Amino acid sequence: MPNDPSNAIIDAWIALLRAHKSRLEIVEQAFKQQGLPPLSWYDVLWELERDPADGLRPFELEQRILMPQYGLSRLLTRLARAGYIERKPNPDDGRGYDMKITRAGLFVRKKMWPVYAAALNQAVGDKLTEAEAKRLVALLRKLS
Repeated sequence: MPNDPSNAIIDAWIALLRAHKSRLEIVEQAFKQQGLPPLSWYDVLWELERDPADGLRPFELEQRILMPQYGLSRLLTRLARAGYIERKPNPDDGRGYDMKITRAGLFVRKKMWPVYAAALNQAVGDKLTEAEAKRLVALLRKLS
């Protein structure tokens, strides 16, 4: 068929998926070894920490962390139960709410960062030169 991907494209796809899986496992294992929450928790806490004082709506978080709504909803519930985020009614939408990071959330996110930074170096930094990393970013941005 003329629309079939080339072997190089298939190999690139498989390599991308394998690299993603293996690098992600390094980061997740580092958090687990230190008794810290998973990477998905860090991602949400980081986005909420970076946001202005009003907080973020769940759909805004969904766009930023690229997680499906059903998964994000469960994750937000777990983060709220842990005391790391709070849900505040949105003043402009009586049905909606804004998510805000709490002091405890700030604390745990900051506690996670050194572990994350070391895992990033182990997963990527120790494998690529700066030039290779920049080239990889350029290539991956073409895909997104």
